[in-house]
Amino acid sequence: MQYHDHDRPSPSDPEGESRKPTLRVDFDRRLKLEFHGSKITSDAGLLAYRELDEALGLSTLAGAALSDCRRGKNARHLLTGLLRQSLYSRLAGYEDVNDAERLSRDPAMRAIVDRKGLDRRAASTSQMGRFETEWLATEENLAALTELPGIWIDRVYDRKTPKVIVLDMDSSESPTHGDQEGSAYNGHFGCTCYHPLFCFNQFGDLERSLLRPGNVHSAEDWRVVLEPVVARYRDRKLRRYFRADAAFAKPEIYEFLEAEGYAYAIRLPTNPVLQEKVSHLLTRPVGRPPNYFRVFHASFSYQAATWSKARRVVAKVEWHPGELYPRVGFIVTNLSRPAARVTKFYNGRGTAEQWIKEGKNAINWTRLSCHNFRNNEVRLQLHALAYNIGNFLRTLALPQEVEHWSLTTLREKLIKIGAKVVRHGRYVTFQLAEVAVPRGLFREILRLIDGLRPTPLPP
Repeated sequence: MQYHDHDRPSPSDPEGESRKPTLRVDFDRRLKLEFHGSKITSDAGLLAYRELDEALGLSTLAGAALSDCRRGKNARHLLTGLLRQSLYSRLAGYEDVNDAERLSRDPAMRAIVDRKGLDRRAASTSQMGRFETEWLATEENLAALTELPGIWIDRVYDRKTPKVIVLDMDSSESPTHGDQEGSAYNGHFGCTCYHPLFCFNQFGDLERSLLRPGNVHSAEDWRVVLEPVVARYRDRKLRRYFRADAAFAKPEIYEFLEAEGYAYAIRLPTNPVLQEKVSHLLTRPVGRPPNYFRVFHASFSYQAATWSKARRVVAKVEWHPGELYPRVGFIVTNLSRPAARVTKFYNGRGTAEQWIKEGKNAINWTRLSCHNFRNNEVRLQLHALAYNIGNFLRTLALPQEVEHWSLTTLREKLIKIGAKVVRHGRYVTFQLAEVAVPRGLFREILRLIDGLRPTPLPP
C-alpha cells in the first residue's frame, strides 16, 4: 500500500478532519482511501435508538433524576448530553471512555448528544472521564443511577401495560485484573472477579443490579436488589411471579415472597430426605434400558429444619439413554399447577442466563476496569442503562421478520450502518448504506417507535 500527501484541514478544525495523506491500494490503482471522520459515520443506526429515547422520554427522566454537581461557568455539555454520550457509546461497542476523543467528532454521536451537536464536538475523553468518575460517583447520583432502570421500565409499562410480571434473579462474574478494590477469588467461577447480582423481568429488561465483591455468596444482599423492585409493582394490578436457582433457596426469601403475594419456583439443593421422597422413581428398571428419554414428576409436602412451615416441593427425575443414574431436581414452590407445568415454568429461568450473556457480549458490562470500587459501581449502572435502551428497542420496535434478533445482532446490523452526512441549508441528511437493514425495515422501526409516544390530550 502506498500513499500521497494532500492538504487537509487541521485537527482543530470543527469538522474534525485530520491532516493525513491519502492512502492507495495496490490491487487497483484507481482506488484512493480518504478518512472524513466528521462527515461519515459507521454508527448511523444509533439514530433509531435516539428516536426511541425521545418517544419514551428516557433522557428527560434521567436528567430530572441526576444532580448536576459541576462547578464553574462552562456549561457547554449538558448533563443529559453527557449521559447520552456515555450510554450510546456503550450501545455501539465502545465500552469505556478511551474512544471518546474520536467519537466526539463522529456525526451520529454529535447528533445524539443534543440539537446543536452537529455544529460542535461532543465531549472529549477527559470530560467523559470526569463525568463518570467524579460527577456520577457521588452518593446522590449513584443512588439515582441505580433507580433509573426501574423508572425507565415504569415509563414503558405506562405506555404498554403488561398483565403478568415474572422476576428472575441471578448472579454472574466480572473478571478483574490487578489490585482492584473489592476484587477477590471466587471458587465457583474459578477466577478473581466481582460478583454482581441482577434482577430481570420476563421481557429481558434489567430491573435492578448491584456490584458486589468477588467472594460474597450468590444471594448476598438479595433484599437490596429485590425489595425495591417488588415495591414498584406493589400497587399495580398484575399477576406476580419469581424464579431463582438453588443459591436463593432461603426461608427468608420464601416468607418475603409469600407476604408480597408472589408465586415462586426456586430450585432446592438435594439432600437425603428429598431423595427418599422420590426413591420409587430412582430405582433402575430391570432389563435393557430403552434408547429414548424418560421423565417422571412427583409432588409432596416438605419442611426443612429452618422453615417455619411445610411447603410444596416438586421433583423431576430424568432417565437419559446411555446414563447409569437418573438426573434429579427439586423445586420449592407455592404454585398449585401440576408438577410438569411447575418444572416448565421454572425452566424459563434459563432466559435470565441468556440475557446476562447478551449483556456481556453486546454491552460488554464485564468491562469494569477502574481501580476504585465506587467508579466500577457507576460503570455497571451505565452498562445496565445502555442494555435497557437496547432491549427496549428489541422488544418494542422490531418488526416481526426481525423480532428474533439479539442485542449483538442489532449492534452488528442496525447500529453499524455506515452513512454520509450532507448539509442542505436548514437540514442535515444522513445518507445511509442499505445492506443488512433496508429502507423499508428502518421505516417500520421508526413507525413502531412513533406508536410509543403518549396520546395527545383532546383540545
